[in-house]
Amino acid sequence: MLNLRYDFNNLLAECVGVHGIGEAELKLLAPKIAAAADAVAKMPLGFRKLPYNAKLADEITVMASEIQERCDNFVVVGIGGSALGNIALHSALNHPEYNNLVRPARRGPRLFVPDNVDPDRINALLDAVDLDDTMFNVITKSGGTAETMSEFLVFREALIKKLGEERHIEHIVITTDPEKGELRKIVRKFGYSSLPIPPDVGGRFSVLSAVGLLSAAVTGIDIHALLKGAAEMDEICTKSKKLWENPALTGAALHYLMEKAKGKNVQVMMPYSHALRDVADWFRQLWAESLGKRVDRKGKVVHTGQTPEKALGATDQHSVMQLYIEGPFDKVITFLTVDEFETSVEIPHAFDEYDAVKYLGGHTLNELINAEQRATELALTQSGKPNCAIRLEKVDERGVGALLYLLEMQTAYAGELYNINAFDQPGVELGKNFTYGLMGRKGYDAKRREVEEASKPNPKWVVSV
Repeated sequence: MLNLRYDFNNLLAECVGVHGIGEAELKLLAPKIAAAADAVAKMPLGFRKLPYNAKLADEITVMASEIQERCDNFVVVGIGGSALGNIALHSALNHPEYNNLVRPARRGPRLFVPDNVDPDRINALLDAVDLDDTMFNVITKSGGTAETMSEFLVFREALIKKLGEERHIEHIVITTDPEKGELRKIVRKFGYSSLPIPPDVGGRFSVLSAVGLLSAAVTGIDIHALLKGAAEMDEICTKSKKLWENPALTGAALHYLMEKAKGKNVQVMMPYSHALRDVADWFRQLWAESLGKRVDRKGKVVHTGQTPEKALGATDQHSVMQLYIEGPFDKVITFLTVDEFETSVEIPHAFDEYDAVKYLGGHTLNELINAEQRATELALTQSGKPNCAIRLEKVDERGVGALLYLLEMQTAYAGELYNINAFDQPGVELGKNFTYGLMGRKGYDAKRREVEEASKPNPKWVVSV
């Protein structure tokens, strides 16, 4: 057993009243749920093959071992789907202060994932690493992502200045489409090491491909166990198309009803585990980019999609929980909880003369954070605010692999319920095209002119101080 539980009691009307879902509503949706399950089962979804690619995992393990011996810094040069999964795996499965440890406690090179093109951030990174001791992993399937390619050019030039034309090649590994794209042409011409991104796997679904696996393996994560957990979740989803047996299908149906029938157009993922904090960030892209669509499959304008947000327990009990409990009824909260933490910290006895402190002594921080989650869950429920929980026994490779795959499948099922294409991103592409025009890319002159015309604000509506 995976020891993963999807607890949706507090999404039901019997727990949260009129803002919850009734059994009758689920029964009415049953034919649509069955159709969604059938549709996903028949779709040639590339991400569903990833958990079974043991050959690639073996190849990456060998490459990672060589990198561990040669380098003390590993930089992921990617953005969005080529970075968020790497960050999520790293924070979930490595020591919380990984980069501050020394070897052998730190199992591999320090990991840096800038995930942006902010010039101060990039220069600061170059200040912090010794290029002689650094490997750069450039990740973009298309080979044309402006942010990634710009960083690649910056880091490549820095390497050439420090190490020379020939030696710099040894410090770059490129992850891109196996056949197409400008970056694949560059690999062939200059002889950089490379790994493939399957053409049928989109960036936000690519964490279990070479995109996420190399940085994971380099930092000592067991990628075979990660894929094993994902494969086990795939088997669960494949085996049953029934609610209550297929957690991904159940989650998709409940969140769809929450948005369509109950007006809950904001989904907040709130881990009560510091290790899982960046899973919420990864999920935010997955859910938003997949389901936020202007038109459905028939071309009808729908402007659909639930807005994903992230919070962290217990931290955000002291920032946004007031809004969640007493604010508008537009949200559904998904908790991520852990039964067994990696360590246990006992709270010492002290200041027994003060009742507000005395009661804590003898308990553990483990007890406290789980008590915080249970208390928050009850407070939300009593306030009529729908919430659910995905409960892991512990945060390990197998469990995290299963969790990420569950959320990917939930997203695929939700796309079918919404009757939209969950695997394209036309809105993102429009913004990219405007950027290409502004930066002078060939063939995008019209986009540049369009931006320039639209970017002339009326000074009347600008406050300058």
